Amino acid sequence: MIATLIVAWIIFIILWKLLKATVSSALTIAAILILLNISFGITPQDIWHHIMQFTQTISQFQNGK
Repeated sequence: MIATLIVAWIIFIILWKLLKATVSSALTIAAILILLNISFGITPQDIWHHIMQFTQTISQFQNGK
């Protein structure tokens, strides 16, 4: 019984740290997107479009085209 509680506690702590890190990262990204939108008029769609172009360029570079 005690071993089960210890394992459950360890899993809870790990999941809590993971959740905390995820929420922190999500809030940081959201703040950056809002600042980019307010400051320069860059929308998340613009950023996504450039990311997709970048990945296509990398893919073409790796394939030698």
